[in-house]
Amino acid sequence: MKDSLKNITLGITAHVDSGKTTLSEAMLYTSGKITKFGRVDNKNSFLDTNSIERDRGITIFSHCAEFSFGNTCITLLDTPGHVDFSAETERTMCVLDYAVLVISGTDGVQSHTSTLWKLLEKYNVPVFIFVNKMDLNNADKKYVLEKIKKHLSPFCTDFTEGDIYENTASCCEELMEKYLNDGELSENDIVSAVAERKVFPCFFGSALKMQGIEEFISALDRFT
Repeated sequence: MKDSLKNITLGITAHVDSGKTTLSEAMLYTSGKITKFGRVDNKNSFLDTNSIERDRGITIFSHCAEFSFGNTCITLLDTPGHVDFSAETERTMCVLDYAVLVISGTDGVQSHTSTLWKLLEKYNVPVFIFVNKMDLNNADKKYVLEKIKKHLSPFCTDFTEGDIYENTASCCEELMEKYLNDGELSENDIVSAVAERKVFPCFFGSALKMQGIEEFISALDRFT
């Protein structure tokens, strides 16, 4: 028998031009919420409905959509990425259960990325990181992950390679002790570690090319 749905409010935020709205679009499309994949440059994305947003190709106002995946019902809030509208982004953070911080695989951690990270810390929001644009030639996964660990937190951990249980244990002394004693962690251990901001799962892909999207949403279902 399928478990009852859990409900979470998930904010998606990023430095401008990291592909935040495109990732939102890809998540909605993958979940079946929308049947046509819109694009910012085509001015037909599902969440940027304001005419000014479509003309400028940026998110100015926070928009929301609901979709379900697995056992999770997600209220997705797409927030502005441009620094000029950061007050709108901060206002949204007050209501979030979790956040997705989108980072460009070609640009890495930018100035506004660090600002957003500090705001998420201020409001104690658990964070999943999606490194976007990994389909581009100059995207370097190892380099970007090193910068994320250096500039954001050493507890930002790759959830796409290696043993995620071991990776999570390495971020917390208490979990490492349990891992060494029991030889394993449970999925609930990871859920708790994420919720308590002891680990920040990192994923890599391309929203535009729909690479890594289903795996990412599956992780949101599993680890929230």
